[in-house]
Amino acid sequence: MSKNHHRKRKHKHHADVPVEPPVAAGFWQSLLGPIRRNPRVSAAAAGTVAALAGAALFNRARAHHAEAENPPIGRFVEVDGVRLHYVDRGAGRPVVLLHGNGAMVQDWMASGVLDAAAAGYRVIAFDRPGFGHSERPRTTVWTPAAQAALIRKALAQIGVERPIVVGHSWATLVALAMALDFPGEVAALVLMSGYYYPTVRLDAPVMAVPAVPLLGDVIRMTLSPVVGRLATPLMKQAIFAPLPVPDSFDGFPMEMSLRPSQIRATAADTAMMIPAAAALSARYGELALPIVLIAGDGDTIAFFDNHSGRLHGALPGSDLRTVEGAGHMFHYTAPEAVIAAIDRAAERSAPVQGREPDGGARGEDIVPPAAEASF
Repeated sequence: MSKNHHRKRKHKHHADVPVEPPVAAGFWQSLLGPIRRNPRVSAAAAGTVAALAGAALFNRARAHHAEAENPPIGRFVEVDGVRLHYVDRGAGRPVVLLHGNGAMVQDWMASGVLDAAAAGYRVIAFDRPGFGHSERPRTTVWTPAAQAALIRKALAQIGVERPIVVGHSWATLVALAMALDFPGEVAALVLMSGYYYPTVRLDAPVMAVPAVPLLGDVIRMTLSPVVGRLATPLMKQAIFAPLPVPDSFDGFPMEMSLRPSQIRATAADTAMMIPAAAALSARYGELALPIVLIAGDGDTIAFFDNHSGRLHGALPGSDLRTVEGAGHMFHYTAPEAVIAAIDRAAERSAPVQGREPDGGARGEDIVPPAAEASF
């Protein structure tokens, strides 16, 4: 009986296969007819398809090569069916490092921040969903809140409680979401070069195109990696301006960022940046934990006065540290400033018998340029 039942279900399955209606068939015939009748158009279309297919195969090969050259360097934890890659080093109070858009764990390694922090803390650095070797299922919209919830569960699985969370650039939104959605579970925040308030960004719509379904998939698998390689020199100059690109950035695996899968993650995060900042900024008044803000006063990606300076003014208990003459990626030229900010967050959030961690009075520090820094 089970066989007959199986056959019936199988027969029903085939009967349910949709048949293209005549109207749809006529549409495709009317669309493709002129191409078929015109040899020149047909040849051009065939050439375009062949070129795109060739580019896709080339980019796929480059992505596989990049992954072979840069295998996972840490561990994996699976949360809600999502596999996250992370590095866990050092001992002491836990510090979580969250990289910015387009980056991965190696950003903290190449800059020297990870090793320096691990000298005094237990440091857990994640590849955020879709970056490095972490997965990013398309069934979820990976807002800062969704990423924060995932990382919170990952930390619980690996036995980390009340960490100091350090976020750079786009990941400051994830760090803020963690503190807002799970109050009491984050000891303190260190927010670096953050984008905290919605602003007009002419680059956002262009950079978000690879996240568009179907069209974006074609673009990210064919054109985006090629354009990305051509634009890399200008991109490097922009993120480090006004300082020159340091030699240490050579340790960052740029080809990993140019994989079609990571391009999509970068584009999706870009698309969410402005609305996410708008939603979170309405809740900043709920924050009740030690916060240390640090940014370069020459940042042309997230302008200092529009973001770090403004958030400092909105949070009376926050510390603001300025890295003079530095840009968005100041952690490469002044990693000591990042460690000093973590130390300050640890000091203010240290449990003291009989009272809560220090909410602190507002403080402002000026960090000298890297060449003159003394820590």
